[in-house]
Amino acid sequence: MKKHLLTAYCAAGLLTACCLTALTACSSGASDPKPAQTNAAVPEDTPNAPDDSPEKVTVILDYAANTNHTGMYVALKNGYYAEQGLDVQIIEPTEGATATLVAVGKGDFGVSYQEDVTIALTAADPLPVKAIAAIIQHNTSGFASYKEKGITSPADFEGRTYAGWGGPGEEAVLKAVMTQSGADFSRLNLVISDGSGFEALKDKVDVMWFYEAWDNITCTLNDFPIHYMPVRDLDERLDYYTPVIIAGNRVLETRPDMVKKFLSATARGYEYAVSHPAESAAILHEYAPDYPLDMLVMSQEYLADKYMDDAPAWGEMKDEVWDRYTDFMLEYGVISQPVPAADCYTNEFLP
Repeated sequence: MKKHLLTAYCAAGLLTACCLTALTACSSGASDPKPAQTNAAVPEDTPNAPDDSPEKVTVILDYAANTNHTGMYVALKNGYYAEQGLDVQIIEPTEGATATLVAVGKGDFGVSYQEDVTIALTAADPLPVKAIAAIIQHNTSGFASYKEKGITSPADFEGRTYAGWGGPGEEAVLKAVMTQSGADFSRLNLVISDGSGFEALKDKVDVMWFYEAWDNITCTLNDFPIHYMPVRDLDERLDYYTPVIIAGNRVLETRPDMVKKFLSATARGYEYAVSHPAESAAILHEYAPDYPLDMLVMSQEYLADKYMDDAPAWGEMKDEVWDRYTDFMLEYGVISQPVPAADCYTNEFLP
C-alpha cells in the first residue's frame, strides 16, 4: 500500500515507499533496525523478564513514526503498556524489512501490510510470521494526479508517467485497474520516484500512489489541487488490510500471555485515538516533532473513524478480505500459489 503502496510515509510526502522493499530485503538479508527516539540496542531475542520486572517488548515500525502508529504511542505515553507489566520500545527499521526482522527475532512485533504477509508466506522460503491486528479496517490509499491535467480514471493513464517504488504488487494493481477500464497498461511509463513529493505531479510525472491520511492532507495544507482515485473503489479486492501488526510464530507460541497484554494495551491506545484525535496527535508529536502539529491533527481527525470503522472491535480481521486479495495476487502473478487466510492472520490474541 502499497502495498504495498507508497504505504508508509516518505519525507517528500509519499507515505510508504518501503511497502514492498521489505520483500526485496528478504532475499538479500536484513540490516539491524534503528531505535526511534532512543539509543537502546535491539535484542536478538527478548527473554521473559523476572516476575517483579516489566517484560521487555520490541515493536519495529514499517517506517518513520506517523498517524498509522498513534495508538501505540498513546499506549506508551499514557502508561497502558506499563499497566500490563510491559516495557515497550518502539523502533524504526533502516530499510523497511520489518517482516524479515520480526521473523528472525529482532523484534517481537512489527507493522507490515496484508500483501507483504501473503507474499512472505508464499515465498520459496516462507517467513514464520502472522498478522495479529488490523490497524485500519479499509485501504485508505489510491492514485493521485494534478487536477489541471484532467486525469480522472485509470483509462487516462495511457501515455502518462507513473512514479512509484517498483514493487511487483504495485505493478499488478496498475495493470489490473487499467485493464479493467479498457486502457493499455503497456502504454504507461513507469519510473522510480525521486522523492520530490506531491509537487512532482505538476511537471515531472502524472500519477502517484497516495495515502489519504497523509499525502492528501499534505496537498490540502499546501493548496495543491489533486484528483484522487481510491483503489478500493476501482476493484473491491484492493480493499485489503494495510497496515497490520505482525508477530513471529515463535513469539505467538512461547509468549501468548505477553501478546494478549500487548494487544490489550494497544487496542486501548487506538480507542483513545478514536475518541481524542487532537490529544492523540499532540502525543504523537512528542515522538515525531518534525511533522507540523496541524498536519498531525488533521490526519488524526481523518483516521479517527477509520481505525475501527465497521469492525466490531479494533484490530479484528475477516477471512474474506484476505481471500479476496490473495485471489487478486494469484490472478496477476504476484504469487504463484494460494495461502489460506488462517495461515495469514489470527484474531485470537485480541482483547
